[in-house]
Order: sequence, then C-alpha cells, then structure tokens
Amino acid sequence: MAVLKVFDPFVICLLCLILSASNFCNGGITSSFVRKEYSPDMPLDSDVFQVPPGYNAPQQVHITQGDADGRGVIISWITPDEPGSNTVLYWSENSKHKNRADGTFVRYKFFNYTSGYIHHCTINKLEYNTKYFYEVGIGNTTRQFWLITPPRAGPDVPYTFGLIGDLGQTHDSNVTLTHYESNPKKGETVLFLGDLSYSNDYPYHDNVRWDTWGRFVERNAAYQPWIWTAGNHELDFAPELGETTPFKPYTHRYYVPYESSHSTSPLWYSIKRASAYIFVLSSYSAYE
Repeated sequence: MAVLKVFDPFVICLLCLILSASNFCNGGITSSFVRKEYSPDMPLDSDVFQVPPGYNAPQQVHITQGDADGRGVIISWITPDEPGSNTVLYWSENSKHKNRADGTFVRYKFFNYTSGYIHHCTINKLEYNTKYFYEVGIGNTTRQFWLITPPRAGPDVPYTFGLIGDLGQTHDSNVTLTHYESNPKKGETVLFLGDLSYSNDYPYHDNVRWDTWGRFVERNAAYQPWIWTAGNHELDFAPELGETTPFKPYTHRYYVPYESSHSTSPLWYSIKRASAYIFVLSSYSAYE
C-alpha cells in the first residue's frame, strides 16, 4: 500500500493558516432576513382550497403552453363526480364567435385513492399576443376564464417570466403566491421549477393533497401558463404501498407539450416563448 507523505514546509504553513483563519473569520450579517424553520400546512378547510359550487363543477383549472412556439395552449381541469363535458369553448376578446375544441380525460388510482376525471384539451393555431376567453363545464356549472397568448417568438421580444419552485401548501406557500400575484412587474408566465403539492410528505402519499394544491393555484394557473417540470416530490415511488410507477399523479394531472419538441417523455421537452428558448429537464427521471 502506498502512503503519500507531505513534508513541504510551504504546504504545512498554508494548512496552518487555513485552520487558524477558520477560528476568527466572520462574514457578518448581509441581510435582515431570517428564514423561518417551519411553516404549518394550511388546513383542509382553508378558503384557498374551496371547492367551486355546483354539482360536478370543474375545478383545479390550469393552463400551459400547448405547442413549440406559443400558439397552442393545453387547458386542464378535473370533474370530481362524473366525466361531464370534454369540450372547451373559446373566443378572442374582440369576437363574439365561440370556437370549440374537444379534449380527453384520464383517471388513476394510487394506493387507496381514486382520482376524479382529469380533462386535458389542446387548442392550436391561436393568434399571437391576443386575449382569449374560455369556458369549461356544462349547464349551471360552466366556469369562464381568460388567457393571453405570447407575442411571436424572436430575439428582442420583451416578456416577463415568474420563477416559482417548491411551493407546497403551507401558510408560507400562500404568501409566496400572493407575492407573485401582487408584484408590480406582473409576470406573464410562470416557470415552475418542480416540487408541487408535497403530497408525498403526507401519510400514504395522500393524493387528496394533489386536489387541494390544484384548487390553491387555480387562481393564477387558470389565467397564465405555468411551465411544468418535475422534482423529487413528484416521484411518488412507493413500493411499500404497491406503487412502483414513478411520477404517476404528476403525469396524469399535468400534461406538457413534449411531443412538439420530439421528446419521448413529458419529463424533458423544450418550447419557445417570446424571446426565451426554454429547456425543461427533470433530474429525477430515468434516462440513458
């Protein structure tokens, strides 16, 4: 066995200086901010988790970009009791003509939980830089929202993105989302950096907490695109519960336009939006 011996006096002196400096160096205080150690979860009866009124009313409405260059949008929502309608009606701000697009729905089971009917509808060939209204639901439970498409992609197009990650559903989560919404710079699209609901932190990966989180962020995510990526809290790999399919809740609930960039997985894809070329890569996905 070889043993490395260092007898160089310069090296010994340098090591002594480093060890000595660690005893008296003090970087000081650079900010008055002190991060709280813990923020409690918002209770299930919190107003931010309120279920919209009416039988089978669409809930957890959210949108994301639906193609490679910003003329498409994916509209997603959940009906809790029965499938209801897959149809989205939409029209531009200056038009009275309502267009129609039909989507699909999926469901999934996770341990002792069965999801509602998760609808996804892609609308293509929208006009750039245009405000559209859209409706989901039928009868007395129709709900209306709006969105604004981005300008045509180009190198010098001004556009404002917000960055949010690790949101969860604590009281601090509500402060974070409110801070984003009230920011005077007015973000137009959220780049979400992973770790959505934190449902895996609850006993048995309580998927009810996916539903509460979806209702919580609807107030913003239904009106501007959130560009999704998955983090470690989306893995939901739980062999002890009989759940061995990674990312099951996330990939059922949050569709992304991965096929538009010729990706083979929703865990990595790319889009152009205004002056940004965005690459989404989940470091927790399996790859070769």
